[in-house]
Amino acid sequence: MTIHKVATDTTFETVNVTGTGSTATSGTETEKILYINGGKPLSGEVYVQVAKNSTLPIMLAALLTDEPIVIEDAPQISDVRIQAEILAYCGAEVEWRGKNLHVQAKEITNSFAPYHLVSKLRASFVAMGALLGRCGEARISMPGGCALGPRPVDRHIKAFKQLGIRMYEESGDFFAKRGDKLQGHVVFDAPTVTGTQNVMLASVLGDSDVIIENAALEPEIIDMANMLIAMGADIRGAGSSLIEITGVPKLKGIRYRPIPDRIEAGTFMLAAAATRGDIVMHDVDPKHLRAVIGKLTECGVKISELNDGKSLRVDARAKLTPVDITAVEYPGVPTDLQAPFGAFLATVEGTSVIVDKVYPERFTHVDELARAGAHLDLRDHALVIRGSEGALQGARMQSADIRAGGALIVAAVAATGQSELTGVHYIERGYENITERLRGLGVDAFMDAKTPSTPT
Repeated sequence: MTIHKVATDTTFETVNVTGTGSTATSGTETEKILYINGGKPLSGEVYVQVAKNSTLPIMLAALLTDEPIVIEDAPQISDVRIQAEILAYCGAEVEWRGKNLHVQAKEITNSFAPYHLVSKLRASFVAMGALLGRCGEARISMPGGCALGPRPVDRHIKAFKQLGIRMYEESGDFFAKRGDKLQGHVVFDAPTVTGTQNVMLASVLGDSDVIIENAALEPEIIDMANMLIAMGADIRGAGSSLIEITGVPKLKGIRYRPIPDRIEAGTFMLAAAATRGDIVMHDVDPKHLRAVIGKLTECGVKISELNDGKSLRVDARAKLTPVDITAVEYPGVPTDLQAPFGAFLATVEGTSVIVDKVYPERFTHVDELARAGAHLDLRDHALVIRGSEGALQGARMQSADIRAGGALIVAAVAATGQSELTGVHYIERGYENITERLRGLGVDAFMDAKTPSTPT
């Protein structure tokens, strides 16, 4: 097979994919430590990156056409790199040109996404829909990603079977093959973002007539639908619980900029609030942040939309009060901000309670926040926080997943003294150039990389 390369800028190394072998990378593995000297209110301006959770499925949508796709301002984070490796493994040409990611899948040379790639990224399972749409068949290993408790793919499998797609599992791999015509009703037991995306990607090409009921409502669903429609797809109802799709013979190449990252925006908002800071965020979509804005406003944070409609000022210098949080599907408070909310509320005098209805086990950050002096009590999937202004002190904390990493950053910038954050590779999966951007808000932060010693 021809060697396909992921060409890169200074951020990423070149990755070669040959035949059905493994991905090779060069360089020595290092352990990074993010040092943050906190206790100072955040101030200044920050630009929010393009949404990771939109970019990843949009990259897979590029497999549905043989024409060039340009994803503008794609975040240069490790999750995007892994997705690029998966695309290259399938035969696509993937290249960074500045901040834009260029993808062209002139032909699909491999409809298999192997374990050594998908084990790193939960969103990779959505490749099944893209490969089914383009090739009519797919083989995907059980996906990996952050350890957040049960995140089964059974809803995906059930949805595909409802459309007449033949499915079976063997040795940890899922095999799928679609017939000549894809039609029927998919009824999800509970809304699933990646499940909805998987069905959409599988259905937009060819002879299809598909209805998705109880579809996910998240902005990332609308974003991917908008991209597919711009490519020539026939999709109606994205953003509602009922989506209708009629297949088309061919999709075209386009340039597309995904929506702003509402999770990153929320993390910066919570960091500003935890430090009683005053910042301005640019390149945001305020309507995607309504639940977060509502809860912070309830706490006493002043949030105002600037005249351009794409910027928010977050002013947390007033006296703040505790609030209860329940993380639910959109348009509620997102599960991805549950952990950062916990770190913020540890700085607010009084008792707050956090419950996560999406991933009830998603509390890997609790013990780490306790190291910094947070008073937390996890009871029956409810996190009781007895907050106190000035309670957090610098500590060594370990990130166990992306959004736990966001929570530790919120705690570290609020804590008095120096914090050492390890598990930085998780943080780098979701936040681009976080050290430099924190510095832009007045945070004394720096990164150190250490090569682990070889056991004797």
